[in-house]
Amino acid sequence: MAKLYVVGIGPGGRDNMTLRAVEVIKKCDVLVGYTPYIKYLGELADGKELFSTGMTGEIQRCKIAVEKVREGKDTAIISTGDAGLYGMAGPVLELREEIDVEIVPGVTAAFSAASELGSPIMHDHASISLSDLLTPWEVIEKRLETASLGNFVISIYNPKSKGRKSHLERAVEVMLRYKSPSTPVGIVKNSGRDNTEKRITTLDNIDYDAIDMLSIIIVGNSKTYTKDGFMITPRGYKL
Repeated sequence: MAKLYVVGIGPGGRDNMTLRAVEVIKKCDVLVGYTPYIKYLGELADGKELFSTGMTGEIQRCKIAVEKVREGKDTAIISTGDAGLYGMAGPVLELREEIDVEIVPGVTAAFSAASELGSPIMHDHASISLSDLLTPWEVIEKRLETASLGNFVISIYNPKSKGRKSHLERAVEVMLRYKSPSTPVGIVKNSGRDNTEKRITTLDNIDYDAIDMLSIIIVGNSKTYTKDGFMITPRGYKL
């Protein structure tokens, strides 16, 4: 019986794909994904039946993948990062009817970026997407406020797009109600891929023009500091 695999391929570079993800992709007959994500697979996609769609084609991709499994073909639907975090695991399981599904985890962008910045997520941490396509901005703002009040390290996904140019500035305004202006902030573009760019700044000194949808932002908590070019959030060990 054919199976649908929901595969997290990590941030996009082959080095950060899990062995399980590579193994599953190699065995599948069909690959389904957002067009750039299929390209990240390189030669792993060779000889496969490929289906790709644009940015807002998530449900279409899920339906294609389910249909291919029903045709008797092992199929992988691809997400970057982890398929269970802003990925395809949720809609696949919601649409699933009488097919076998396996979720294959991957390295999420926040953890990839954190490794490049140092150790900014050593303590309690919240992930918040600034995309309001599926979540009302009022809800996003409340989550930012609550996470900041709770002194969480905050990883910000989808910080800026052509249609959301000011969302990040509004998010920073919310966080500054509870976080110090000098709070360290790490910004990584193309984490885990070619042409990675990273910088560490502070909450009151973010270069908004240098940030896009390929960027991940990690905002520290009240204990986060920088040392020798690394961003560090102490866990509380006595050193």
